[in-house]
Parts: sequence; C-alpha cells; structure tokens
Amino acid sequence: MRFFHRAAATALAAAQLSTSIQLTVTDDSSIESAAKTIAAGLTSYYTGYRPGDTPGYLPDPYYWWECGAMFNTLINYWYYTGDTSYNAWVIQGLQHQASPTQNFMPSNATKSEGNDDQYFWGAAVMSAAELGFENPPDGDPGWLALAQGVFNSQAARYDSQDCGGGMRWQIFTFNTGYNYKNTAANGGLFNLATRLGAYTGNQTYFDWADKLWTWMYNDVHLIDNDNWSVYDGTDIGDNCTSLDHTLWTYTGGMMIHGAAVMYNITGSDEWKQRTQGLWTAAAKNYFNEGKVMFEVCEATVKCNTDQKSFKAYLARFMAAASKLAPFLYDQMEPYMQASATAATQQCDGGSDGTSCGLQWTKGSQYDGMTGVGQQMAALEIVQSLLIQKSPSTVSAKQGGTSKGDASAGTGGDDSTLSDATTTKIGTSDKAGAGILTALAAIGTLGGAWFLVK
Repeated sequence: MRFFHRAAATALAAAQLSTSIQLTVTDDSSIESAAKTIAAGLTSYYTGYRPGDTPGYLPDPYYWWECGAMFNTLINYWYYTGDTSYNAWVIQGLQHQASPTQNFMPSNATKSEGNDDQYFWGAAVMSAAELGFENPPDGDPGWLALAQGVFNSQAARYDSQDCGGGMRWQIFTFNTGYNYKNTAANGGLFNLATRLGAYTGNQTYFDWADKLWTWMYNDVHLIDNDNWSVYDGTDIGDNCTSLDHTLWTYTGGMMIHGAAVMYNITGSDEWKQRTQGLWTAAAKNYFNEGKVMFEVCEATVKCNTDQKSFKAYLARFMAAASKLAPFLYDQMEPYMQASATAATQQCDGGSDGTSCGLQWTKGSQYDGMTGVGQQMAALEIVQSLLIQKSPSTVSAKQGGTSKGDASAGTGGDDSTLSDATTTKIGTSDKAGAGILTALAAIGTLGGAWFLVK
C-alpha cells in the first residue's frame, strides 16, 4: 500500500510537470512559447473588451492603474514576439481611459487617482510610441499626444513651496497622502520626461529630467548619495528631512531606465556613472544570492494585490535599460536568465498547470498565489530575454509615426473636484497605486514601517 501511494504521488508530480511551462533561456523559440502561454494566462483576467464591460478596467480586486500597467506589458509582448492577438484590446482600452483631456484623468478613476497611478498609463502610451506599436484610428489622439498630456498635467503640479520642490504622491488635497512626496511620483515623471525628450528631441523634457533628478538625489536624497539605493518617499511634515527607506523593485527600475535614456542621449560619463550606480544597488537590493528577483514584502508573505506586480516593472525597465546602455547587458543578463528560469518554475499552478506564483525564490515549489500581478511579472522577465534581438526604440526623427499634441492635458483637470474635505482612499474608488506604498505596507512589514533619518 505504501508503494502504491508513493508511485501515485510520483505519477501525479510527473503529470503536473508535463503541464508546467518549460523554458530554455538561450532558445528564442522556447522563450516565445513560454511568453505566449503566460500572456494567455494574464489576459484571461481581462474582460474589458466584452459588450457591457468597461474597456481598460480589470475586475476586483485590481485597481484602475494596474490595467494600464498590464497594457504596457502586452505592448511589450507584441514588441518581443510579434504576436498581435491582444493589440485591439490594448488600443480600445487605452483610448477609452485617456479621458477628454487626453491625460488619463477619466471620471471613473479621478476621485482617488494619484500621480503614480497616472504615470503607469502615461508609460504605456509612451511605450506604444517608442516601440512603434500600431497607431490608433484616425480621429483618436496619438500615443505621443497622450504621453505629452500626462507630462503636461503632472509638470503643472510640481510643488516648489514645500521641501524645495518635488511631486506630491496624491493629486488632490482631500486624499490621504497629499503631504507625501514619493519616488513613484517623482521617479515616474523623471522617467517619462527622459523618454519624451528622447522621442521628440525637445530640450524642455531633458531640463525637467535634470530638475527631478537634482531634487531626488541632491536635495532630499530619495536616491542614496552613498550606495545608490532608491527609497520610497518623504513627508513635508518635517520638510522632507526623514525618509522611508523601503526598497521597492519598481521605483529602482524606473530610475535605472530613465538614467539609461539620459546616458543614451548624452553619452556622458556622469549619466553612465548614475546608471551603473543604480544597477549595482538594484543587483544587491532586489536579488538573492542566486540572482533571482524578489520583492521586500515576500519575506513575510504579505504582499498586497498591487505589490504582487512590482517585479514586472523592474524586469521591464532592466531590459529596456540594457538596450539603451549596452554596457549593462552583460551585467544584467545572468540576473534576467536566473529570474526567468525561477519564474517559470513557479508557473505550474491553477487548473491548467501553467498559472504563475509570486515567490520565484522558492523555485519549483509553487506558492499557490496566482493573479494578474504574478502573470505580468513572469511575462515581463521571460520576454526580456529577447531584448538583444529586438529592434531599437524609434523617435520622431528615426522611424516614429506617433502623432503628438504639445497642448494635451492642459484642460484644467485638477479643478474638477472639490477640496472641501479630506478623505481616505477606499478600494471602491479603484485607483490608488500609492496606497500600497505609504499605507498598506504598515501591515506588510510587520510593524517595521516608519520614517527614519
């Protein structure tokens, strides 16, 4: 009888293994096959294309911003593999959520929308422009115009009165967190500014990138002057003299990518040093000894819904940075390969045996946690292995066809809501990427969440 049970268990394990995703990190066809399977799992969560559903919206428990992040992943999927299966959904969803002011301030999300939430939609359309994604139908705003709309509306919110500058986390005074200035908001605008500058050649964007970098690095030290670590944020209550030192993967990633864009444009030793410093810190802060990526909240297995997607953005930004700053590629490749291998070993859950888990550091021990964020993260790290064979980004002068609008996003969206009361963001408001950054992580880190000098 014991032998029977042991044999049955062995057979079951073999059956499960046969349905899991197999990946050979040096074989393009294997990478593309794995990416296709993971993408199918990711898009199974999306219903916005169905009659009666809202385009650009994921069902509960996902916040509004994460659909924009998912569309970016699907744009990247097309870029890496050439598979157009999801392009129509992406175009429909991005245009639907763009809003009449062309800056992703739609009525269904604006009440609780933060600057970091808006950034993720801006980043998606920026990727569409610079990767040469299919343009929207005539009469709809171009991808470049929408990215410019996000930039214009955010630049107008830059706050010089408190802490000598910087972007607030929240857009509206009535949302908790308005006094918090975080890297997600400032680094997001920095990232977007560098990319708009690279695409358009407009020096104003580069000036803004320099301005944001200077404030983050020189003035408040959200980027550590000694070890290049990228911290979460700071508060105007003490004039931004203390910092939240939490190390999230995605904020480190957006800074690496933005710095790499600046290096690619300028070729300067200064931006090369900055790019290298940020990557050296990231390799130390976000990967284990086996070069497998992890999120800080995984240590206590208390990552919330948003945090489960963060590794997707570091993977995305690493690949893009390695293309723009080629000296990074040989350094990053072992980390991308090890993480991709570990991620696909976690993709053996669910009824189909290919749903992806969260904790890549567990290897083939599926952790039972499956969702949009986990699928996104696995897809981004797997498809990043194709970066070397993929085409370079385009620009207005070199192959870019996306239509711009320098005045997009200047329609006064910030005056549409009353500042009369102060309220906390609720899950029903369907925005709030930043809520995880400054509030939910109190529980995530088991009481270790505090501001320290």
